[in-house]
Amino acid sequence: MRPAPLLLGLTALVSVAIAACVDAGVRPVAVLMPVHQPGEERSGGATTVNDATPDAFARSAPDLTREQRRAFNVGNSFFNDNWVAAPASAEGRDGLGPLFNATNCSGCHFRDGRGRPPADVGGTLESMLVRISIDHDGADVDHPIYGGQFQDKALPGIPREGDVRITYRELPGTYADGAGYSLRQPTVELINLNYGPLDDHLRMSARVAPVVFGLGLLQAIPEEQILAHADPTDRDGDGIRGHANHVHDVRRNATALGRFGWKAGQPTVEQQSAAAFNGDIGITSVLFPHDHATATQTAALSAPNGGDPELSEHKLQRVSEYVRTLAVPARRNVTDPTVLRGKGLFSAIRCDSCHVADYTTGAVPDLPALANQKIHPYTDLLLHDLGEGLADHRPEVEAGPRDWRTPPLWGLGLIQTVNGHDLLLHDGRARGAAEAILWHSGEADNAKEAFRRLPADDRAALLAFLNSL
Repeated sequence: MRPAPLLLGLTALVSVAIAACVDAGVRPVAVLMPVHQPGEERSGGATTVNDATPDAFARSAPDLTREQRRAFNVGNSFFNDNWVAAPASAEGRDGLGPLFNATNCSGCHFRDGRGRPPADVGGTLESMLVRISIDHDGADVDHPIYGGQFQDKALPGIPREGDVRITYRELPGTYADGAGYSLRQPTVELINLNYGPLDDHLRMSARVAPVVFGLGLLQAIPEEQILAHADPTDRDGDGIRGHANHVHDVRRNATALGRFGWKAGQPTVEQQSAAAFNGDIGITSVLFPHDHATATQTAALSAPNGGDPELSEHKLQRVSEYVRTLAVPARRNVTDPTVLRGKGLFSAIRCDSCHVADYTTGAVPDLPALANQKIHPYTDLLLHDLGEGLADHRPEVEAGPRDWRTPPLWGLGLIQTVNGHDLLLHDGRARGAAEAILWHSGEADNAKEAFRRLPADDRAALLAFLNSL
């Protein structure tokens, strides 16, 4: 059974009153007001860096050895440098495509940060992709012509799969105090298709690239700490039914706990990296040795490759170590009274039922700097049904069509600084944290409604807390 949510780290409690709109009107609700706890600004424990600049997500963790720092720099170059078509004089960097979405990792994860949908209707996807599949006799399988990921770019002479067009419809709403808001609902279309029509049973899932810092720490959380928060049958009756995604670990050829990706579909940073190289850039590795071209895409199948595999074990390890050792930026304004008030509200309306603050990492033999760290990622790494409004109707192993992994919130307030936008949720539909909260439903419906019922000052305080993370 998942432990009851706690407001952790309190050294003093102050009872304050907030206004909450209920059916009978407005009545005061008692909220525990936390005080700042020394060290809580260090979201990544000893791996935290004090950086609130546009490079905040791209710093290496402190306390790396000289050899590990050298590996970090090498991995950084592989992460950022463009891959090119084979054959090429750029030895070890050829093999791009033949069908692809980006030419390097940082094309999606700019400054190791968060991607976004196109700014304009009809704009090219630069840090976003669309996963596709079909319902075949009740099973979710890759599309027979377009595969498992729609690729809107291709090498010269090879037809790309087509274009993605995203349009939005505004959905007006009202806070309980009468203030208005609007949510934008996306419609994703695959157009200008070059390989024939799509199946009537097509399933699509548009996804922006998430931030990549702190992943080594998330991988280092002992499995039992994560599963302690799982409650798939809602035994405690609070409506929260977090459950794990158990996925295939290719390296070990075994089932493992999924931790990474929007539906927790990958178990390790290495496998997540290799899958992205394969699906996004068209680069093969020992974990994913085949390109995504299907039998219909004959020109792509006959294109030269950059080796077998194209991504060597050395390069895969360097990129994986680079991502694992990216530092976590420190929180800001942690002693501000409004931020502290927002922290209390975050717990009072039960946001911390899924966005769990505290963990302690376990042993990490190859990277001791990540071991035994008290961290504050604000995630349970579990899957939750977030309702029909956010559903993509595309399952992923044990993740259902309305399920999403709880995303970590650390660094949330720096996305605008690093990436120049504040577009949130898996497809970037939410224009800021308030809209992201208002899109929640399903298991999170009570928390969403509690936020909607807060008066303006308390909504602002909660958002100030999120901006401090």
